[in-house]
Amino acid sequence: MLKWIFCAGILLSFLSVSAREGTEWMMAYWYNGNDNKLPRILLIGDSICNGYQTGVRDELAGTAYVSFYATSKCVTDCSYLKELSYILEEYDYAVIHFNNGLHSLKTDPVKWEAGLRAALRLIQEKNKHAKIIWTSSTPLKDAQLTVRVRELNAIAEKVMKENNIPVDDLFTLMNPLDRNKWWKDAYHYVPEGKLMQAKQVAAAIRSAMGKNHAPETAVRNTLQAAVSETGPDGKIK
Repeated sequence: MLKWIFCAGILLSFLSVSAREGTEWMMAYWYNGNDNKLPRILLIGDSICNGYQTGVRDELAGTAYVSFYATSKCVTDCSYLKELSYILEEYDYAVIHFNNGLHSLKTDPVKWEAGLRAALRLIQEKNKHAKIIWTSSTPLKDAQLTVRVRELNAIAEKVMKENNIPVDDLFTLMNPLDRNKWWKDAYHYVPEGKLMQAKQVAAAIRSAMGKNHAPETAVRNTLQAAVSETGPDGKIK
């Protein structure tokens, strides 16, 4: 642990405080917060992750409980590792599906790679037995701006290959699609696009767990147990 603190201190001094967006945000859900009969998986990402997380929850119902942490912060932000550390300490996760990138398009690539490596080390330190899956950042509606996404994805792919971590390639899934049909704005997707992503993410997680779809009864029971009368979304239908 002391080694990690020392390394993190060096990293933060190297990265310095980067400029933040006009509004920074983070959100986290732990569905089935009191349940422990099934494995728990963690989704890490940004608003794209927030877009597909409910679909993943539904796809994995009866197979695993889903948690997610979505944030606008780049991995170089001085608070990112602190937030991530808290999320990682809340539960033992069987699979961690990880992304950071779309809020990093203006970040120096060298600093972004250093931040990515630090986040990966933290995940490995806090959840030693979790299976980690990296997911590529999704393309933008503007094909020219998508070039920058490709550059960061290439850096991430190199880092993951060094660490023997598989890649869930959402970029390749979405990039061939009609941008006037599947994108609702510069970054985000229509509901059908979110569902497409959710199905691929869930399939990658099931493959890592060696699991198939759960029986319908188990699906219903898991979703019913996740109902929260006072939660921000009310009841889960």
